[in-house]
Amino acid sequence: MNREEKMRVAFYDTKGYDRDYFKAPADLGGLDLVFHDFRLCTDNALSADGAEAVCVFVNDKVDRACLEVLAGAGVRLVALRCAGFNNVDFTAAAELGIVVTRVPAYSPYAVAEHTVALLLTLNRKIHRAYNRVRELNFSLGGLVGFDLHGKTVGILGTGRIGRITAQIFRGFGCEVIATDPFPDTEWADAHGIRYIDLDGLLSASDVVSLHMPLTPETHHLLCDATIGRMKDGAYLVNTSRGKLVDSTAVISALKSGKLGGVALDVYEEEEGVFFEDHSETALQDDVLARLLTFPNVLVTSHQAFLTREALAAIAETTMDSVGRFLRGEEIPTNRRVG
Repeated sequence: MNREEKMRVAFYDTKGYDRDYFKAPADLGGLDLVFHDFRLCTDNALSADGAEAVCVFVNDKVDRACLEVLAGAGVRLVALRCAGFNNVDFTAAAELGIVVTRVPAYSPYAVAEHTVALLLTLNRKIHRAYNRVRELNFSLGGLVGFDLHGKTVGILGTGRIGRITAQIFRGFGCEVIATDPFPDTEWADAHGIRYIDLDGLLSASDVVSLHMPLTPETHHLLCDATIGRMKDGAYLVNTSRGKLVDSTAVISALKSGKLGGVALDVYEEEEGVFFEDHSETALQDDVLARLLTFPNVLVTSHQAFLTREALAAIAETTMDSVGRFLRGEEIPTNRRVG
């Protein structure tokens, strides 16, 4: 097949690892991939001209205006290379005849393991100890943590990632309680995990870990009122969706000592900040800048998914969906959105 005969897919907000992992399945499918570093939005959507599909990530802005430009350029498919889909206007996509797909699951172990890694790093001050030793400071003052064994961990959301996270904490000897609108009682019974209502979970947990989708109902689920119902000195971990947490409420709780520590891999206003190098410029987000001043806050830049296994699975699933669509074949229903 000549290059001119290949079906084109335009990728947005790409990094080197995206290119590395998407090349192999694209070669097998005979597709022409065009990689763009910039994020997709209305102003640059014409860059998809000549493509039948676009592949986007969490911070691409695929609203109605953007979709109208894409449709006019001949795009028939928007493929999200992630599980979250709150950045796409599905009503507009359906009206314009554009199909939207996602990657419903890649490596839940990647995110679950990063969740526990964040908590362990924050609790045992690994990041602070590392920096000290690099400066030949071997003192232990200020590095006291706590045993996870015997602590109560509350899991908000027991999808695949939440369940795996809960099982890892059970391996540490934690008591694990959970809340979910659709409880999996068979799984819970098999692993010694109890379902409980949200208020009961918040008041009983030494650690609260978020694993829920972002919906109108879960937006700012952790706010002044709900954080106020948490146990004094509890730790909060969020590797799910940034907007589940009201950042200003977290700052207030950190200042008062209500929260003992906060570990975040996501942030509610991460667009334009996460995935980019701002080391030579001033951070324009005052809320994030304030969060980073606390010694008991640990932030990573939405990297929980970043393992070899997860990247390979994302590429394989995304390109399989693209290939199926372009060949007129059925796409698995759990990948279609809207």
